[in-house]
Amino acid sequence: MSPRLAAVRPIADEANESALSGHRDPSWDLPVPGRMRVLKNWDEYIAVASKVIGRFHGEFQLCHFEYEHPIRLQPRTVRRLQRRYRVSVAYTDWGRPDAPLVVCCGGVANVAARFNYLASDLCKHFRIVCMDWVGRGRSGWLATEDDYSMATYVEQLRQMLEHLGGGQATILGSSLGGNVAIELAARYPKRIDRLILNDIGPFVPARRRRRRADTLARHYVFRDPADMLRRVGASQKNDGPVSDDVRFNLTFHQTRWSDEEGGRVYRHDVRALQAYRRDAQTSLRQWGHWAKVRCPILLIHGMQSDVLSQSTIRRMSPGQRLTLMHLPDTGHTPMLADRNQISFVRDWLLDIGAAEREWSVLHALPRERHPWVPLNFAPLNVLQ
Repeated sequence: MSPRLAAVRPIADEANESALSGHRDPSWDLPVPGRMRVLKNWDEYIAVASKVIGRFHGEFQLCHFEYEHPIRLQPRTVRRLQRRYRVSVAYTDWGRPDAPLVVCCGGVANVAARFNYLASDLCKHFRIVCMDWVGRGRSGWLATEDDYSMATYVEQLRQMLEHLGGGQATILGSSLGGNVAIELAARYPKRIDRLILNDIGPFVPARRRRRRADTLARHYVFRDPADMLRRVGASQKNDGPVSDDVRFNLTFHQTRWSDEEGGRVYRHDVRALQAYRRDAQTSLRQWGHWAKVRCPILLIHGMQSDVLSQSTIRRMSPGQRLTLMHLPDTGHTPMLADRNQISFVRDWLLDIGAAEREWSVLHALPRERHPWVPLNFAPLNVLQ
């Protein structure tokens, strides 16, 4: 079937509803001037961060749960030293606790804040939980490099669902998060209500995995803001047409200040990415798990993706309840901050207009400025 081209749909004005709910209208983006690309020092950087990050202040809770790492996932630890141990896992919690649950999982180097715009737009209808993988973001680190594995991430997501009540949930997985969700849905089908796969399928070629791993598995120190924004911006060039403030939101949360290094460093355990590099020497094949997935699936395809190919999509389709959304001018993986993309995701989750099984999404118009006074600061502990 040829994808149809979906028209840009106007987003209804929800200012009155926002006022009643206590939430700011999620259609507002703070207009960040171009100077943010040429910030001269870290004071200027924090001044911009206080506005961009402050946009979401008060809309979610930062929570933690204790992930218990089992002995069976400690393959190279000497047997006499093997012990179950606990690691704190961080997640952001948006929306009402009694709303339908959507759990968002990012890629190999992503953090929960990647989904801030998506969560802010969807939290009126759903409870959105965005999780940091162990070794990333604000989650704790595992004891050894060998403990980081696909099996570990599947177990972490399983325990996360147990922590959230053990009921059914929709899983939105970007890249690695999608591969974890596929295996979890195959092994624990009663836990997964629906799957949203963000530009990922049951096959990822080794060549692409190696190239990505070689880039990630290094330690970087950013001495000035311009260097960091240039470097991280280049790594996001395939995420789709997104504004500077969307990119800034991600780069800020992916890094932290290090007194020891005298600059900002990535907020992850380099050993986790080195473990990924070791695993990336071969192609990832999950066709056996894929055959066992029975829930409805929304597959989001970046039309310039070098990971999710047309041949993989064709092989995924037979026998599956698959809906396919194409995103033009976008590679691997879409940021999902565009209002049209989010609107279609919301409609699919709500079973609105589900007759179409395949379509393309035009890029949304820029988000309107919020009519109220913007939140132009954030508490210091949020900015650290």
